[in-house]
Amino acid sequence: MAYSGNHAVASEAHSSHHADEGHHDQEALRTMGFWIFLITDCILFGTLFATFVVLNGNTAGGPAGAELFEMPGVIAETFILLTSSFTSGLAVLAMNRGDRKGLISWLAVTVVLGAAFISLEISEFVHLVHEGAAISTSAYWSAFYTLVGTHGLHVSVGLVWMLAIMIQLGRHGISSVTRRKVNVVSLYWHFLDVVWIFVFTIVYLLEVM
Repeated sequence: MAYSGNHAVASEAHSSHHADEGHHDQEALRTMGFWIFLITDCILFGTLFATFVVLNGNTAGGPAGAELFEMPGVIAETFILLTSSFTSGLAVLAMNRGDRKGLISWLAVTVVLGAAFISLEISEFVHLVHEGAAISTSAYWSAFYTLVGTHGLHVSVGLVWMLAIMIQLGRHGISSVTRRKVNVVSLYWHFLDVVWIFVFTIVYLLEVM
């Protein structure tokens, strides 16, 4: 009977070990899937940047970016997004300390900053359209709205993603699953920050210099 009991305990421990390994493998696969997604996004943005550079100056006699860009607003957008990247890093640090409240708080700050960035971008688009620079005005403006708008769409997706993670953290706390999700969304957010630096430099700064 003792042997049977020990055998049952050993079998249960063995099954639990395999379950943990399976869970770990699933999390690793999901993380790898994110990296594949990020690589495809790099290709996407690389294509959009190349298109913008090729079409730069093709304004069809309409207004150029240098005439309409309001750089104080663009600089404010850049500062806000850079700050949100910093706060998302603070969220990861809070998670690594096991501070769920701090983690959710810093994610909330990041969401607020990201929403402010999107609001400024929408205001910029409205201003440009009002000044006669719509997406159909010329090839230049088509490339501009496609590139900058695609980045803005990615930021909007990131905001929804963070809100969903905050809800999960409130319900389930910090676990291996939520830890992976926070790490992944933070990497995604830093990626968008890097893309915006290229947008700011190539689309705006070089245009007005």
